[in-house]
Amino acid sequence: MQTIIIGAGIAGLAAAVRLAAAGHQVEVFEANDGPGGKLSQFSLGGYRFDFGPSLFTMPQYVDELFRMAGEEPTEYFNYVRLPEVCHYWWADGTRFSAPGDTDQLADAAAETFGVPRGRVAGFMADAARKYELTGRTFLEKSLHKASTWLDWQVAGAMLRIPGLDLFQSMHAVHERDLGHPKLVQLFDRFATYNGSNPYKAPGLLSMIPHFEHHFGAYLPEGGMYDISQSIYALAMRLGVSFHFNSRVEEILREGRKVCGVRVGGREWTAENVVCNMDVWLAYDRLLPGAKRPARTLSQQKSTSAVIFYWGIRREFPELGVHNIFFSEDYAREFTALEAGELSDDVTVYVNVSSKIVKEDAPAGAENWFVMVNAPADTGQDWKSMVQTLRARVLTLLQKRLLAPASAAENLTLEDLIEEERIVTPPEIERLTGSHQGALYGTSSNNTMAAFLRHPNFSRKIDGLYFLGGSVHPGGGVPLCLLSAKITAGLMTG
Repeated sequence: MQTIIIGAGIAGLAAAVRLAAAGHQVEVFEANDGPGGKLSQFSLGGYRFDFGPSLFTMPQYVDELFRMAGEEPTEYFNYVRLPEVCHYWWADGTRFSAPGDTDQLADAAAETFGVPRGRVAGFMADAARKYELTGRTFLEKSLHKASTWLDWQVAGAMLRIPGLDLFQSMHAVHERDLGHPKLVQLFDRFATYNGSNPYKAPGLLSMIPHFEHHFGAYLPEGGMYDISQSIYALAMRLGVSFHFNSRVEEILREGRKVCGVRVGGREWTAENVVCNMDVWLAYDRLLPGAKRPARTLSQQKSTSAVIFYWGIRREFPELGVHNIFFSEDYAREFTALEAGELSDDVTVYVNVSSKIVKEDAPAGAENWFVMVNAPADTGQDWKSMVQTLRARVLTLLQKRLLAPASAAENLTLEDLIEEERIVTPPEIERLTGSHQGALYGTSSNNTMAAFLRHPNFSRKIDGLYFLGGSVHPGGGVPLCLLSAKITAGLMTG
């Protein structure tokens, strides 16, 4: 069976592997000059940076691709588990290093924040319960097929909805279960994993920390780009054909059935077309005349980001691979994001892959991926906003990392920046095809958000399928891999 995949992002690559292993003849068309989408890389001077995602959880979904192709994953793809998931910093000087083990997390939180150990342990046990009841059901199955709702496991999960905090916000659940304001803020930040607002996202999403502290947080031996590169190489070994610098112009149809795509004026025929492009842009650019699912496409966008890639000519031993510098008023920060603005008090994420992958920076230096959550692009003056934001970020990091020692050295953080690149939401859209630069398609800021995501198939056009972060089950590396699994399952039975 001839199948065309539009887009060589992580979901498109995973689908190519699954479909090729099932006997499909697969052609992949990608507008950029290489695979990976957001999981790509670039270099500045002697520094290597992963362009997008910096956190790797649920590695079993990558290993599964190799095993289904009859290969041993460790021969092609390896990763290390991080003993500490993240280092957290607050303005009053409080620091907390979150262990990558649930029991150790409860111990450490009790010691640092003075809360009863059982309170954190109970919260994490509840996160595990929510995942076991709903995660395997709703993340690994299509929510838009009747067969899903006839499954006895799904029926059992639905009966437990009253105890899953679906009608409370994440923030309300964290206040109820954890109490301590710093712990509440720490766990509230997991809403940003799918570009959402913890003051609006349903409390069911309080299961997200279970992914990090039970399954673990990892870093591939060669950085995050190893994920997409290894799956791409696997697809090549399975006979998948890739066409780079090849932007699809239209999905071709005959009546209610797809029949191929047009690229560079040439028509390519196929029995199935799988679209890894942002679903909003797919309808806008590739499906002229097709009826748009207006309610789905009008859902609130997820957040985007402003990213500073800095080559820092100094090492900071107090930093880990993942670091969060919290704002003082988290609620105000999300109020600004909802208004399409940046707060004057922002939370800053700093990823330093050279802590593990030493080749990512010169000796005695570090590669900093510095990210601030930003609203999706609706025409803001990003040049002015970023100029102000850069100064705020430098001031915040200077105060918490260099002062007071830097005063004696007459040294500023800006003095240490040897290389720099800045990426804003409009550039994210241009480079990755994410509508308005929204990193996760739509937000999860209402109870029904999961059900309002676009399905992994078209109800109107036979043979047309969708995957990636803008459709079910959502954004982020694990969910994109699951979208490929769901889509391939729909196509192969």
